[in-house]
Amino acid sequence: MNTLFPVFLKLEKLHSLVVGGGYVAHEKLTAILANAPESAITLVAPEIRADILELIHSKPQIRAVKRAFQPEDLDGKDLVFVATNVPGLNREIKGMASERHLLVNVADTPDLCDFYLSSIVRKGNLKLAISTNGLSPTLAKRLREVLTDALPDNLETAMQQLNAVREYLKGDFAQKVEELNAITENLVKKNAPKE
Repeated sequence: MNTLFPVFLKLEKLHSLVVGGGYVAHEKLTAILANAPESAITLVAPEIRADILELIHSKPQIRAVKRAFQPEDLDGKDLVFVATNVPGLNREIKGMASERHLLVNVADTPDLCDFYLSSIVRKGNLKLAISTNGLSPTLAKRLREVLTDALPDNLETAMQQLNAVREYLKGDFAQKVEELNAITENLVKKNAPKE
């Protein structure tokens, strides 16, 4: 059973540390920036791929430090993404970060992760996160493709209209929820596939 608690973080209000400078670090960095382009990030690695340096070149909120990880790299950080190809180092960084009560994602090592990165479906302001509890990121990727194709492109318009209705509605929270539930129930019925 998947007992993960789904949450969306405002990464632009946090400071992330990425440890590693290879392909996996590039993948993590790309995922962070695709979802929160203003994120403050420090990347630490003795060797940093050229495509990472190119990616962060025009991002003043991202700092690349070309040297081995040091414990003080954890100072002032909120999240840690460990993406080295040295399992012992990954475990050591996880231990140090946990002592400081930092949340850690260790690439391709689910048992060392406090959180996983989701496969993301986006339609305007709608964002759906898919998790397989770390069992099959490939399946999550395929589900993302299916859902992206299945969801209508006009969802952004519907969300804007529902937000306007929400702002217009009078009454307490429970009344607003009841009215919005009635409206969205009709939308779902209207757009349901015909049998």
